[in-house]
Amino acid sequence: MELLVGDIFRQAAVAVPHRMAAAMGDRSLTFAEVWDGAGEVAARLYAVGVRPGDRVVVWAATSLDVVPVFAGCARLGAVFCPMSPLLSAEEAAPVLRAVAPRAVLADGARAGVLVGMGLDRDLPDAALATLDPVAGAPRLDGPLPSLAARAGDDPGPVPEPSLAETDPHVVFLTSGSTGAPKGVVLSHRASVLRSHPGSQLEPRGVAVCMFPMFHMAPWTISLQQWHARDGVVYVEAATAPEICAAVVRHRAERLNAIPAVWQRLLDHLASEAANGDELATIRFADTGTSATPPELMAALMAALPNANVRIFYGSTEAGNVAALDHVDITRKPGRIGVPSVGTDLRLDEHGELWARNAVLFDGYLGLPEATAEVLVDGWYRTGDLAEVDDEGYWSIVGRARDVIRTGGETVAPAEVEQVLAGHPALADVAVVGVPDDRWGETVCAVVVPANGEAGAGTGAGGVPSLDELRDWCDGRLATFKRPRRLVVTAEIPRTAATRQVQRRALVERIQSGELA
Repeated sequence: MELLVGDIFRQAAVAVPHRMAAAMGDRSLTFAEVWDGAGEVAARLYAVGVRPGDRVVVWAATSLDVVPVFAGCARLGAVFCPMSPLLSAEEAAPVLRAVAPRAVLADGARAGVLVGMGLDRDLPDAALATLDPVAGAPRLDGPLPSLAARAGDDPGPVPEPSLAETDPHVVFLTSGSTGAPKGVVLSHRASVLRSHPGSQLEPRGVAVCMFPMFHMAPWTISLQQWHARDGVVYVEAATAPEICAAVVRHRAERLNAIPAVWQRLLDHLASEAANGDELATIRFADTGTSATPPELMAALMAALPNANVRIFYGSTEAGNVAALDHVDITRKPGRIGVPSVGTDLRLDEHGELWARNAVLFDGYLGLPEATAEVLVDGWYRTGDLAEVDDEGYWSIVGRARDVIRTGGETVAPAEVEQVLAGHPALADVAVVGVPDDRWGETVCAVVVPANGEAGAGTGAGGVPSLDELRDWCDGRLATFKRPRRLVVTAEIPRTAATRQVQRRALVERIQSGELA
């Protein structure tokens, strides 16, 4: 029997048809409703020309409407490709060209942008439509017809696809060191194995998911829940009140959040606005994606004394690579733990961490050279520099490649530099990631004023303020790529031969207080 994602939904709809599968706000979907919705989506996609193996881009904010599309793509054998709603039209256009989708589904906020991008030239065969709303949701009126309208009143039956577990299931879009889009291709087999609950189904409890739907994390978390035939609750925004409200409403037992969001939750629990027991039902409190300060972990364990607190380390390309369990949090502060089940880790001669397991990605979409750079003889080069102690516990000590990891997002310094370099008040600019307890790293712009001195702002003839630089990025860069910190200097340190920015030296000078 092939390991296919569609079977997860089919089997759950038979076993627990009336159980809640997904919820958001005051709306929810049962497993039967998800499976039926998947059938409708598959039929409509097929009617507009989507066939097994074709890619379907979903450009939308987190919404319950996306769940039937995810399941419908799996049912049809189409490849689900979520795209960040934070991207501007300028950023989204090259992503769409690289993915070459057969259909693009947008929510109301992005439908107008999609129409204005001139995709009839770049993607003449792609069907453009708005997402169909799930039961109880208002219909979207705008510049694009819905998928249902494009498909017609009676889209007809869909032939049963002949799928193999090695066929592509999803493409998750990430940024590399240049900022150019990279599509991480995962097979059905990888998606199933990354989320499989084991041979015995045991009570799992509802999970609240704070991650936006264009990431791998929410779909891995969701598939873990759906495999175990339990529910997942999404939130519109990762604010402490909204997350706590979702936990209370559904008596959720699982919550996975990045360190910055856990800090928001801890601040909320300590405030007068909290009632003291909003997270009392949580049995598993997980974190990862960026640095996890020991102080944060100690505060989390104190605030949730009945929860099993864990740290996970992994990537879209390799899945779950290492984990630090509750019993080791205080004994091994700052570590990422031991290798996950079925995973081998090793260091190369430069100290870069390599991982090998059965759930590695298949490669970057249409980028064989980039794939060959990171997939070597069945090993994935993580890009992280690591160390291992005498008990086999691993820790991350730096980056081998030129990217910034901030709040679970990947930012290419070169991409941000290119945008900032166009500002007329700057003579030179470098972008670095400065270690930060909340965000893992903070995007920091190091600038040289065009007039050679710092001032109160462009209006005063000096260097622009941080807010002015962020405004300059509006429409050019997603919000998470914009600098959160500004440092002014007389000169950017660069290598003599190639004029490359010496980023490590800049970070050291900022941390030492030499630059502020």
